[in-house]
Amino acid sequence: MPCIYVLRSKVKEKIYIGSTKEDEPSVRMTAHNFGRVSSTKTGRPWELVHTERYNTYTEARKRELFLK
Repeated sequence: MPCIYVLRSKVKEKIYIGSTKEDEPSVRMTAHNFGRVSSTKTGRPWELVHTERYNTYTEARKRELFLK
């Protein structure tokens, strides 16, 4: 089920908002923490602070863009 997620950096005062088609946002968070996402490499480690699930990826993406 597609979702949006909000990550907070444990070392910087930075928040990241993203969306994923994965069932579990923790899978995506792992990619962020291992440095596989260029926009979040410098804020590692990240913690998951919020998620919202949607029926379609299009709905999730619209919500992500609204929050950004």
